[in-house]
Amino acid sequence: MNVTGVYLKSIGIHLPPITSIASAVRSGLYPAAEAEVHELTGVAVADGTPAPEMALAAARQAFERVGHPPRDIGLLLYASSWHQGPDGWQPQYLLQRALVGGDVLAVEVRQGCNGMFAALELAAGYLNGDGRSVHALLVAADNFGTPLIDRWRMGPGYVAGDGASALLLTTEPSFARLLAVGSGAVPEAEQMHRGAEPLFPPGPTLARPLDFAARNSEYKRQAIADGTGTAALIRIHQQTLTVVERTLAEAGLDIGDVARVAYMNYSREIVEQRCMAALGLAMSRSTWEFGRTVGHLGASDQVVSLNHLLERGELKPGDVMLLLGVGPGVTVSCAVVEIAEPVPWHG
Repeated sequence: MNVTGVYLKSIGIHLPPITSIASAVRSGLYPAAEAEVHELTGVAVADGTPAPEMALAAARQAFERVGHPPRDIGLLLYASSWHQGPDGWQPQYLLQRALVGGDVLAVEVRQGCNGMFAALELAAGYLNGDGRSVHALLVAADNFGTPLIDRWRMGPGYVAGDGASALLLTTEPSFARLLAVGSGAVPEAEQMHRGAEPLFPPGPTLARPLDFAARNSEYKRQAIADGTGTAALIRIHQQTLTVVERTLAEAGLDIGDVARVAYMNYSREIVEQRCMAALGLAMSRSTWEFGRTVGHLGASDQVVSLNHLLERGELKPGDVMLLLGVGPGVTVSCAVVEIAEPVPWHG
């Protein structure tokens, strides 16, 4: 989707303390062989801090950085991947009560690791079509430190990290432009994140742990048996290239215009093979060196990486950044952001 007249006004993040992979290996939490192969170095661990409190901290930072009044918001979108609090309760209303007030449309976006991309697409359409709303707040937060997940073995090639991110969008010119955002799906690979697990009763109601590695292995066994596995994996690769090419074209750009790429905070081989090499770009343009230090932060990977580059002055006016993610579905999502001027909170 081509986006006109939507800007990033501010970014906020909350990252809890980092636990080193080396210490996790010494404690027997993470296999030494995987540490050597995947080259990850750390993971953010929130302990008992609830995800909505981290989301609130990230949102507050976004507002404080630019002096924006929280109640001057027309839309609040909250992206989440894991349980946020009591069943039957929705986390966006904590932020609504604490920050933005009751006259704001507040919605939780359950799109897994691609939740922030879905929120960007929804918010861009809302801001362009509402006619009244000038600002929107997008947040993402997760704490994976619960009994039903082993963050160290959650999936192949990554460790689950805790944290939160926030984007303040505006229709007023600001330091970065959202040029385009879009998604595509590979529904024939839907079972990749489900495996052979029954749909009912839902796993959490039976205290069944979430294990993407086991589900993925089960899917591959079945896919090999019926011959569908290779085709689905090829289709995911093709869809990744299609979504990137289409989104860049909608922004009036091509891959050669991209200065940096933020992908999932996965192992080196996954980032290189599935993203950078596939796009024909060097690993030096990726954010892997940073991502390996904090873990896979649910829907926050790309925004936290964007913030990191801005904090370090590694993006300058005129630079284009590509944000790219893959989530259950299987969905592939992409956003193109152009830096227009130095970030105001570093002025």
